[in-house]
Amino acid sequence: MKQWYEELFQNYAKKYDDESFTKGTIGEVDFIEKEIGYNKSFHILDIGCGTGRHSIELAKRGYTVVGIDLSESMLKRAKEKATNENIKIDFIQADARHLDYNNEFDLIIMLCEGAFPLMETDEMNYTILKNAANALTRNGKLIFTTLNGLFPLFHSVKDFINKNSSEGTSQESTFDLMTFRDTSTYEVVDDSGNKKTLKCNERYYVPSEIIWLLKSLDFKKIDLLGCLLGKWSREIQLTTEDFEMLVVADK
Repeated sequence: MKQWYEELFQNYAKKYDDESFTKGTIGEVDFIEKEIGYNKSFHILDIGCGTGRHSIELAKRGYTVVGIDLSESMLKRAKEKATNENIKIDFIQADARHLDYNNEFDLIIMLCEGAFPLMETDEMNYTILKNAANALTRNGKLIFTTLNGLFPLFHSVKDFINKNSSEGTSQESTFDLMTFRDTSTYEVVDDSGNKKTLKCNERYYVPSEIIWLLKSLDFKKIDLLGCLLGKWSREIQLTTEDFEMLVVADK
């Protein structure tokens, strides 16, 4: 049986590229470049690359990038876009829970909840972080975004549900304060015009959890920042109003 995220991304690549949250790519890659000191020798892995928007922009700027994703449909779109831009990127269908890279990448990015924290168990989410840590070189850097548990904590559950920013229709949403998981029924129309009803389940993380998880994987420096669309900056502190958090971790 396929999980909800597999069903969602089975035929959603074109619709995905039209989503409002995909429009900040240039500013986000500007931040990534600054974080790695514009070092073109960096070998970059994009976990949960989707349709390749960050991978392609990084490759345009001269970086060597490998993009992996679980969805064949999203990768097909990514390859088409790269070909149209005359950009060479290795796009590989792979499950982030089962990677065997070891000390191969100077930078790993996991953006827009492409893998972590969509998994159905905390152990699976941790495995993705562990695999990313293993894939990094000794002084490597991990940059990822994740759902910010401070947001639903600070707001009432009712307000949290009403502020769901998804462009689809969410019904019967329930946030569990014991597990920090939000379950909802989500209606979406795919690229073929078919309507799907999905039972979604996403994990929110509070800052202390993220710090503990990364420290357990031997990351030495961990910074948690606010996550404004296309305007990532070290000047923007994480607050209870941020739906997502931006995480920068150094080995």
